[in-house]
Amino acid sequence: MTIEANVQQVEKRIARACDKAGRSPDEVTLVVVTKTITPAQIEAAFQAGIRHFGENRVQEAVAKLPLLANLGSRPTWHLVGHLQTNKAKTALELFDIIHSVDSVKLAEVLSRRAERTIPILLEVSIAGEESKFGFAGEELPSAIKQISQLPNLEVKGLMTIAPWVEDQEEVRPVFRRLRQLRDSSGLEHLSMGMTDDFEVAIEEGATMVRIGRAIFGPRQ
Repeated sequence: MTIEANVQQVEKRIARACDKAGRSPDEVTLVVVTKTITPAQIEAAFQAGIRHFGENRVQEAVAKLPLLANLGSRPTWHLVGHLQTNKAKTALELFDIIHSVDSVKLAEVLSRRAERTIPILLEVSIAGEESKFGFAGEELPSAIKQISQLPNLEVKGLMTIAPWVEDQEEVRPVFRRLRQLRDSSGLEHLSMGMTDDFEVAIEEGATMVRIGRAIFGPRQ
């Protein structure tokens, strides 16, 4: 299938998940993740109507974004992967929103380096996996309080990466818990759900889903 056909198929799946949950598809932003994806493939997704793209690595974005200057209008670029403090300045120059603020220290560095107000999401490790970055749930209220007082940052919501499972129903409690944390914090956005589990994430309240493989196929 073509990238355009894949985009249409994913959008239909988003609409069905929203219908099941009694939500409008307008409430869910499809962020197409472009890790290892070529500029030509990204351009094809743009021509298919995608306006939000997510990169995992700052260095890959440094090389790739200048090659996409001919798109006509600039899409919104989301940093969805782990951000090291030494790449904070470059990330601020490239991205419109950062999903993966996983420590107060990183937030402080971003605040110092930012020359404009940047929307951010706080990454939460719901399942407590050692391989995942993010705040523990019990750390979140204090972290939100500290980070919200920093200049140049606007805390817009929460993000998580669910464990990989064969049955996406198994991760429903992860998404539900993130929604509860978001609601109790009075924030707006929930960035959760990827190719294998985005329908359940939408049913549990996701406002942004991060999807790569269902659009571009398996990564090389």
